[in-house]
Amino acid sequence: MTVQGLPMVVPASDLPQRVRIYEVGARDGLQNEKATVPTEVKAEFIRRLADAGLTTVEATSFVRPEWVPQLADAEDLFPRVRDLKGVHLPVLVPNGRGLDRALALGATHIAVFASATESFAKANLNRTVDESLAVFEPVVARAKDKGQQVRGYVSMAFGDPWEGDVPIHQVVRVCTALRDMGCDELSLGDTIGVATPGHVLELLSMLNEEGVPTNVIGVHFHDTYGQALANTYAALEHGVTTIDASAGGLGGCPYAKSATGNLATEDLVWMLQGLGIDTGVDLGRLTATSVWMAEQLGRPSPSRTVRALSHKEQ
Repeated sequence: MTVQGLPMVVPASDLPQRVRIYEVGARDGLQNEKATVPTEVKAEFIRRLADAGLTTVEATSFVRPEWVPQLADAEDLFPRVRDLKGVHLPVLVPNGRGLDRALALGATHIAVFASATESFAKANLNRTVDESLAVFEPVVARAKDKGQQVRGYVSMAFGDPWEGDVPIHQVVRVCTALRDMGCDELSLGDTIGVATPGHVLELLSMLNEEGVPTNVIGVHFHDTYGQALANTYAALEHGVTTIDASAGGLGGCPYAKSATGNLATEDLVWMLQGLGIDTGVDLGRLTATSVWMAEQLGRPSPSRTVRALSHKEQ
């Protein structure tokens, strides 16, 4: 692999000085793969991501194996990586049983996955929005009682493949419910990649008006229409400092077929470095990791930055 340099740094005013990248490649990135990824490959992927400087790497999900077969090895995978130094390894839990499994293995950061729309709640959780929130409430309460850090994902926050436009007040209602039940952090998911910058700013402003501070909000953009970096920049202008991204641009959503890959971590790091925003990530090591993972998956990385910064010797 050949790495050809870094962007020229031209800082922009009124943007955060540091951004925390919430790396989702090992969970969200791999959950939609058609071929089974060996557990040791997943573990090595997580180790390499940590070695590249990522301090939050979502490791897996404790869902029932038949729901997401790619994550059926959670009990085998998590012990292989849980002792990584200086790295938080959040895991997704769908219910109390999932929380039990995570706690038994020593997980300290968990996430629950809510929907802003009834259609996706039914497809993904087989419940209504309110029913799913009722399931999460005791899970979050027990996790907090155990000293866990809890993230609340809100999927379909900007658009839904069945319902179309999602009213902002509907998203705010779910966000405030998760916040009220004790979630430390919220992640706004553009699950099908339809958000635009103005929409992002309006949702963030309305959340602030309803008492949700910017410092507990993260954003999770998909790049279906090529808007992920533009939407990220809008979020940065608003003061958001937690950005979800997936190494190599891996991922989608098994329950929303129109959802293409996540924002590529390398593309995000390139932009942030050019803006003079610190991430603590070594772009060369991260790119090498995504090239390696692409080889394991047998296809090129969809990340534009990975493609630009690396080539394989013929």
